Amino acid sequence: MTKEEIARNYLMYLENGDIDKVVDLFDENGIVESPLYGVLPARNFYKTLALDTNTSTLKFDGLFIEQNSNRISLLFDYDWELKDGKTVQFKVVDILELDNNNKILKLTIIYDTVHTRLALGNLKN
Repeated sequence: MTKEEIARNYLMYLENGDIDKVVDLFDENGIVESPLYGVLPARNFYKTLALDTNTSTLKFDGLFIEQNSNRISLLFDYDWELKDGKTVQFKVVDILELDNNNKILKLTIIYDTVHTRLALGNLKN
C-alpha cells in the first residue's frame, strides 16, 4: 500500500470500528501516543478506545505527506459518541510515522482535550 492508501484506510477502518484492520496497519511494535490515553501499544489503545465508544464519525479534511520522510499527517473532524451516549466533536491531527514497509511505527494524536477529558472522565466514574 502507498502512504496515501495507508492514511485513507486508517480513517475508514477507525470510523467503521474495525479494530483488527486498524491494528494490522501497524508494525508489531507500533505505538499510539494519545492525549487522553497516554502511550500504549497500538492493539491496547484501540481495544480501550472501542470499549469507550458507541460510534464515531470522521470527516476527512486533509492529507499531508512530508517529502523525504516516512511521516504523513491527517487532518479530520471527529464526532465521538461515548458508551454513555454523550458526544464530543473536535478537530484532530494524526501524525503517522511509517517503517520502510509502510507499517505504522508510531501514531501521534493531537487535539484539544478540554471537552473530551471531562466526557471520558464522567464515563469512567
